Amino acid sequence: MTMTWHLDARIPLLVTGDAAALERALATRPGAAVLAEAPPPPLPAGAVALASFDPAMPHAAACACCGGRLPAAAALDRLFQARVRNQCPWFERVVALAETAAARDAIAAALAGDAVTAARFRAVES
Repeated sequence: MTMTWHLDARIPLLVTGDAAALERALATRPGAAVLAEAPPPPLPAGAVALASFDPAMPHAAACACCGGRLPAAAALDRLFQARVRNQCPWFERVVALAETAAARDAIAAALAGDAVTAARFRAVES
């Protein structure tokens, strides 16, 4: 019998649909970063960093804020960069507050269509 190891070092990303679910996820395991649809809420209790994105905001190719990347991908990039540059406490997961279908679609598109995002983050179920 052979044992197979599977290691996925990408940062887990949990998508929640409302503020109550976000609060429960952070209360269960504090120390996560939060990704939220713009305008962002104040930094919730139990969170160590926050980035937001506007799923409806089209950006010009290679704009200064996101370099032509999807808004959710750019926001996740900001969280990742803050983590590795020690600009926020270290986090081992991201909890996303996606209250609209557009926000959920934007996060899914970033995970599926942005190579850098897919290399750094993976979707998880609650």
